Amino acid sequence: MDLLSRRNFLARSGLIGCSLAASPLFTNVIFAAAPWDTRLVVIILRGGFDGLDVVQPYGDPAYAKLRQKLKGGPENGGLDLDGYFSLHPALAGLMPMWTAGELGFVHAVSTPYRDKRSHFDGQDILEAGTESLSTGGVRDGWLNRMLQAVPGVQADTAYAIGRGDMALLKGAAPVANWSPEADLTMSPQAERLMDLITQDDPAMHAALAEARLLSSPDGGQMGEMADNGEDMMAQMQRAGRGKAHLKVAKFAAKRLRADARVAAFSLNGWDTHQAQERNLSLALGRLAETLDHLRDTLRGNIWKKTAVVVMTEFGRTARENGTGGTDHGTGGLMITAGGAIKGGKVHGNWPGLGTSDLYQGRDLMPTGDVRAQAAWVMRGLVGLETSVLEQSIFPGMEMGTDPGLLL
Repeated sequence: MDLLSRRNFLARSGLIGCSLAASPLFTNVIFAAAPWDTRLVVIILRGGFDGLDVVQPYGDPAYAKLRQKLKGGPENGGLDLDGYFSLHPALAGLMPMWTAGELGFVHAVSTPYRDKRSHFDGQDILEAGTESLSTGGVRDGWLNRMLQAVPGVQADTAYAIGRGDMALLKGAAPVANWSPEADLTMSPQAERLMDLITQDDPAMHAALAEARLLSSPDGGQMGEMADNGEDMMAQMQRAGRGKAHLKVAKFAAKRLRADARVAAFSLNGWDTHQAQERNLSLALGRLAETLDHLRDTLRGNIWKKTAVVVMTEFGRTARENGTGGTDHGTGGLMITAGGAIKGGKVHGNWPGLGTSDLYQGRDLMPTGDVRAQAAWVMRGLVGLETSVLEQSIFPGMEMGTDPGLLL
């Protein structure tokens, strides 16, 4: 396949979305040791994953009208959770965790970010944990600020797979990076600049994506895949890069069984503007394998003291679009897992999906601050005071009433 036809194929296949911030080729993982005995794992799903398709509100009368192709509910393969919500079938392997009370969800949550729906701004605000980025961008991350708030913290290691650092753990607390099989020719700053420059130009974005693809550590294997009609995302996963999440999970579990007490990493590929039925299933399969591996490896006393928090920069539109996908939205979903969490429940204040209930008539209305949910988890695990969480770790945030996410 020559260069021009390959570029056309990549663009045609739907690999090029609005931003490579959601690319499945790149991910990050970071660790830090701490003097407490509990474990906190934070997973960032980059790309804005569709919480309405993951935990499907089939009991809401407006849901079926909004999702005529992306149908949910038990009659369409969804796994019933509580008579109102059902779980996407790609997460069927996690049902034993749900039954055991080790898997839970918080619906209709978001950061304070509104309206522009940019991956870059959304991820920056999520990782900074602030009200906005008006101060000139991310200075440090809320997880690093948490480490600064407790005495006796020592750096184990902060590890990044793929490219760049996670802003979530940037700051004064010492961290380091780990990047297996990395072979990158552009600095993270240069790649980010190119993303910003090309995000509104599909042709330039396609060319940039191809350059990254051909220079990736697979030796050009993906660049030589034939145009056989298979979705490009599926071919990429089959080519082997899709198993990077297991390397992350295995290394994370190993360190958490040793000295590490805090782990944070990202899983990418959640920007499902089109072919969502296929692509979301692939991404959810990776997430399920990741959580399963953490549970299996940390099983026993360590798992009982572990809380996993899964977050994303924003949700997606309540109504499906014309290309079998959904677009950038507002209200989203938070996933919790671990032996320390109070699972088997869909938490949150459900706003409804009627036209008048939607944010700007298009998105799930946020009824909770995802930062507050994370703050209550940290308070329970680490014992931080509410004032520290509200003033230093998430400045300007009000935690409100304890949502009861931990045992």
